[in-house]
Amino acid sequence: MELFRVEDLSFRYPMAEKDAVSHADFSLESGEFAVLCGPSGCGKSTLLRLLKKETAPVGDKTGRIIYGGEADVPADAGRIGFVGQNPESQIVTDKVWHELAFGLENLGVPACVIRRRVGEMANFFGIQDWFRQRTDELSGGQKQLLNLASVMVMQPELLILDEPTGQLDPIAASDFIAALRKINLELGLTVLLAEHRLEEVFPIADRVLLMEDGRILLNDCPRNIGPRLSKLDPFHPMLSAMPSAVRIWQGTGAGGECPLTVREGRDFLKRNFKSRAKSLPLPEYKHDDAVFVEMKNVWFRYGRDLPDILRGVSAKVYSGELFCILGGNGAGKTTALNVIAGLERPYRGRVNIGGKPIREYKGGELYRRNLAFLPQDPQNVFAHDTVRADIFEILETLETPKQERDERIGKTAGELGVSHLLDRHPYDLSGGEAQKCALTKVLLSEPKLLLLDEPTKGLDAWAKHGLLEILNGLKDRGLTIICVTHDIEFAAEAADRCALFFDGEFISEDTPERFFAENSFYTTAANRMARELWSNAVTCGQVIECCLSAGDKT
Repeated sequence: MELFRVEDLSFRYPMAEKDAVSHADFSLESGEFAVLCGPSGCGKSTLLRLLKKETAPVGDKTGRIIYGGEADVPADAGRIGFVGQNPESQIVTDKVWHELAFGLENLGVPACVIRRRVGEMANFFGIQDWFRQRTDELSGGQKQLLNLASVMVMQPELLILDEPTGQLDPIAASDFIAALRKINLELGLTVLLAEHRLEEVFPIADRVLLMEDGRILLNDCPRNIGPRLSKLDPFHPMLSAMPSAVRIWQGTGAGGECPLTVREGRDFLKRNFKSRAKSLPLPEYKHDDAVFVEMKNVWFRYGRDLPDILRGVSAKVYSGELFCILGGNGAGKTTALNVIAGLERPYRGRVNIGGKPIREYKGGELYRRNLAFLPQDPQNVFAHDTVRADIFEILETLETPKQERDERIGKTAGELGVSHLLDRHPYDLSGGEAQKCALTKVLLSEPKLLLLDEPTKGLDAWAKHGLLEILNGLKDRGLTIICVTHDIEFAAEAADRCALFFDGEFISEDTPERFFAENSFYTTAANRMARELWSNAVTCGQVIECCLSAGDKT
């Protein structure tokens, strides 16, 4: 049975030059699990927000949304649930059980019913062990699971999610996706999920909607999306966003049915390719002997009576390298980055930058052409009504000559593909657009050390490729980069070295080929598929190269 239908829907923001959503036509059956994907800024978030009256943006809308046979979006807040990208932004109370009850209280549900529903939902999602905890003490994965449970307790007919795993580590993201699958199968709930990380959601989806420039380009079952997109355009940017099994299948040109999962991808490789060598050659990692960042026995906690977050951390980052830090939510990765940035002061140990202790940098010297920091929430970088005004401010601070400012802004904005966004308000940008604009601002500060906290959050695969090229260019110019990320594939492609942060310290550091080759969870889907043939192949490109160079193709 059809739950809702979108007919010729278009939407344009005030003062915008073109539609954010253009002539969208699709429907969703009751009980379906649908995935909405597409490049950053293609209109996914706008389309999702239009489907719920309370989140609908202001602007000019044409076309119709027919929900449950009625030619309008229902005003009943409980019928359509919405979970956003940022786990922090939806939590409004101080305790977990308060948060679960909050929505029902606002709907006027009787107290006895609230207690029953809250208890039931807490058990369903396994929240009972932290039921009475403070919400600010939860990990990112727990917060997002609480957001989901707080929506589900209102018993919606439709659940809409806008990139809900964007800030979760790989294990927490898998758990969250598993919870979505569970409620779809066991409760029959209709799910519409916008996501950039397609590896795990493609195999469980009934249907995929692929957007481009505000339009629905493809609407099909997941297994057909890759082959159809490849026929439309063999070089389409969204092909790089497909699950690893799809990319490897397309890259090898072996034919047959397109695989979707790791298991199907492994079977595909075994069926079509053999290998005489059991591993790829591993060149020695060569680095500049100069250490640019050094942490020596660093200890840190947020309060005298609170537990230590950093426990004797020691690490060296060499000049001109890209050092990726991975680990679970709440492990202390961002705290380590804040200590390196001088935003937090350790109570024991020392941090050196450029061969000089942080405490010896005086009067903002550290942040003037020495260090730049892109935080996890890019909106924190902006303070003005337009992106351009924010960028001008940093050039004024650096006393850049006026005649050079426009040229420098144009060059950097062009490299990052944000020239058309310079006169937009920062809060009108999509997550990916805000990330690229914030990076434009911090790069114009001409740092020697760049600190990035989840730089690929909100970016589509093509934008990540562009970011990778930019970072490689910065390294060629001698810039040292430290990046905290949950994006395993990006780390495998970008990093010179990767490090796992656990229990308050770095417990392992190595090149991507060595670091990911023996992991089960902190590794790439490509490595899981190919490790029995080529144990050290960790990226799709490496696996495809091994397949094409194998002389004994069957």
